[in-house]
Amino acid sequence: MLPRGTRRVLGARVLWMRRAVMLPPDLSILLGPHFGVSGPDSLRLEKIEKGGSDREFHRLWLKGEGRSFILVTYGTARPENARYAGIAEFLFTRGVAVPEVQCHEPDHGVLVMEDLGVADLWSFRGEPWSVRRRLYEDALQQVHTLHGIGVHEAERAGLTLEPPFDEALYLWEQKYFFDNCLGNALVSQMDAPRVTAMASTLLWNAIAQELTARPRVLVHRDFQSHNILVHEGRAGLIDFQGMRAGLAHYDLASLLYDPYVELSAAERAELLGFYRGLGARPDLGRDEPEFLRVFRLCAVQRLMQALGAYGFLGLKQGKPAFLRHIPAALANLREVVALLPELAEFGALLAPLRGESPPTLEQ
Repeated sequence: MLPRGTRRVLGARVLWMRRAVMLPPDLSILLGPHFGVSGPDSLRLEKIEKGGSDREFHRLWLKGEGRSFILVTYGTARPENARYAGIAEFLFTRGVAVPEVQCHEPDHGVLVMEDLGVADLWSFRGEPWSVRRRLYEDALQQVHTLHGIGVHEAERAGLTLEPPFDEALYLWEQKYFFDNCLGNALVSQMDAPRVTAMASTLLWNAIAQELTARPRVLVHRDFQSHNILVHEGRAGLIDFQGMRAGLAHYDLASLLYDPYVELSAAERAELLGFYRGLGARPDLGRDEPEFLRVFRLCAVQRLMQALGAYGFLGLKQGKPAFLRHIPAALANLREVVALLPELAEFGALLAPLRGESPPTLEQ
């Protein structure tokens, strides 16, 4: 998950192709056949600062044309980056609002796609609920379409997806939280033996097994406010390269318990009702109580994963900005844990935590 403010354009940093920008030196030659341009002066680039992956982003203009595109260059450290174009084309042709791929040169690690602008859903966080609700509903409509495509259809299309959500992945998310959040970022506030005992309880295995037993659909995997762009008043999804088989409830929890944006319980309930009103599916459960239980368990999983990521990135990867999101994520986790009686002991463990990152780190 990205910290607030990481997806922004450095407006003053406009780069012409004759300057070194860590891009393929023959970029104009590479893109020429696709766009009918030639020569380094035919392209103009603007750096987009975006963290958290083995990718670089630029806004790309063709000289003499007003329309811009997004240029992505990627390395080989994370294989899922090379799958982005194929997944984008798969989703686009099935009615999901994602950027349209313009060209892809996988041997060179170069992708050009439609530019959906710079405004993400997070940037609307200060708007009245009447404005935000419409955007959230549009985003939910898009992810509902994604959820309804079917895992088998992706397999028939030859897509290579990330490994599905299964018991091992749910257990990994839980351990990630105990190791990197409670055992690292917040270790000074914790009683180590108590944390070890809580992490070892079979309750976590039971949750993982319960979720794994449910029917799976295609999920975005990182469906949060920074990964939803608002273009011409409509929501578009990005950063879906982690798409895999999982539970729709996990995507819903990622958005509605997003640590970057505060939603009230009433707003969450309204949006959950909107999603359920888009159409019933077997994976969503027999009735509302079942749906809500699975949603809450997925929210616990997602928030544990996010808190583990904040601790890992903030302390082990030298990115302290991520630590600032621990208090909000921890508050969300406490809120949802309180709705699950079997997690009362876990809630008691979380209750006294302040969620503050270590004072020795730059805030």
